[in-house]
Amino acid sequence: LHRRRHSFPTRRSSDLAVFVAVAQEGTVTKASDAVRLTQSAASMALADLEDGLGAPLFDRLGKRLQLNDLGRFLLPQALEILGRCESFEQAAKGELQSIDLRLGATLTISDYLMPNLMADFLQRHPQAHLQLQVGNTRQMIESVNQFQLDLALIEGSCHLPQLQCIHWRDDELAVCCAPQHPLTQLNHPLTPADFNDVEWILREEGSGTREVFDNAILKDLPDANIRLTLGHNEAILKIVANGLGITCVSRLAIEPLQEKGQLVILDTPFWELTRPLFMLVHRQKYQGPGLKAFLQFCEDQV
Repeated sequence: LHRRRHSFPTRRSSDLAVFVAVAQEGTVTKASDAVRLTQSAASMALADLEDGLGAPLFDRLGKRLQLNDLGRFLLPQALEILGRCESFEQAAKGELQSIDLRLGATLTISDYLMPNLMADFLQRHPQAHLQLQVGNTRQMIESVNQFQLDLALIEGSCHLPQLQCIHWRDDELAVCCAPQHPLTQLNHPLTPADFNDVEWILREEGSGTREVFDNAILKDLPDANIRLTLGHNEAILKIVANGLGITCVSRLAIEPLQEKGQLVILDTPFWELTRPLFMLVHRQKYQGPGLKAFLQFCEDQV
């Protein structure tokens, strides 16, 4: 029998891998490293793909390549095809699909929840490979939306319809200050009015922590004196522990310094400071066995 040649699975899947890498990395140079090709081979693969489609997939901005409308439309399908090709090849070889995940987490989650979560997952799946990217909620949403991450664990809310927010667990924030702060010396239960003249040291806009402050506290204190904003909980808490201002961050971050007597948590029952934490995935992302296993593992830990 005449043996028919199929060029798509090898050549076209390689072209798709380059397309995805360029979309995620932004340049052919970085993409070629990601797919382990020379820069010229990666450029040729992308050119072949665009020639075959009869249309460009990127807008060229100097050396940077930015997805155009067609590229954004095709990227989820390319990712799914590559994921299914990998599953197919490994099934044909009698192998279990490898777990190689790009995870993201916001700062509080990465500092206080991710280390144990990732360690426990790797104990259950010794052959798995995990990469962790850290940023604020806004950055994590953008990375998942651009398919740069397989999954992100976030503190804030997301309203993009193409992204799926799965409730994971709850986290409680608290207002704290140094033991010698004037608010700790009052001989009556605190009220919102007691906070009119304090200085706040807060997380930056775009973080889930700041979103809770803005929604729960700023409505009662529209003229709040926000003295300083920082991108790291630990830096904020060190400044507050040294006597400058007060802050509102996760209890997970406060408790180690509270136990040492360096911080005091103030009683503020008039503010709702409990927030949900979410698992964030793209609705068009192909969920292979590895991603499904991590999602289920996260749910089982609650």
